[in-house]
Amino acid sequence: MYNKGRIGEAAAVTHLEKNGMRILEKNFRSYKGEIDIIAMDAQTLVFAEVKAWSKYGVDGLEYAIDAKKQHKIIETSKYFLSLHRKYRYMPIRFDVIFVSPDGVTHLASAFSECV
Repeated sequence: MYNKGRIGEAAAVTHLEKNGMRILEKNFRSYKGEIDIIAMDAQTLVFAEVKAWSKYGVDGLEYAIDAKKQHKIIETSKYFLSLHRKYRYMPIRFDVIFVSPDGVTHLASAFSECV
């Protein structure tokens, strides 16, 4: 990961912790993909994708987190849950955190698994 991505993830972690969330994992990988941050928000397990860029605004997120990327995150979250069965029955959500020179924008429940 290049420097901008690391700085963005560090800013996202700081933002989440300031808002009372507990970080469980960073850069969790499976053969299906990667999840930038896995955290607990009260009793909800959060899988968060971080986007750090200055070229595009928040409106550009729909192109960065397309259906294919969402699918990879969802499949990787299933793998995480298979390894960490204690979280298996907790509510989960998928967030996107946008980090730009203007600050941090946290989109809770940005997408969900479509059945």
